Amino acid sequence: MDAYPEEELYDLITYCIQNPNASDFESKKHRVQEIGKELYSDGGVDAMENIFYPIEFRIKEEIGKEARPYRSWWNDISKEEWKY
Repeated sequence: MDAYPEEELYDLITYCIQNPNASDFESKKHRVQEIGKELYSDGGVDAMENIFYPIEFRIKEEIGKEARPYRSWWNDISKEEWKY
């Protein structure tokens, strides 16, 4: 996978953190879940972790918010390995 999904994921999660009551929140959440499924099919849980981990730090540093709760949006992708 290239860097584009990481940037898209960063933008989506940042948007959801900053706009929890937006009318398009659910569509953004759905796209985050789709990205997780794409990552899982390409590289398993390692790929998911490798993209989410730096996003957590970047969001914390750039907007001062916590992205960790959004990891749970990927819980249904890998029922055994990804549980947040």
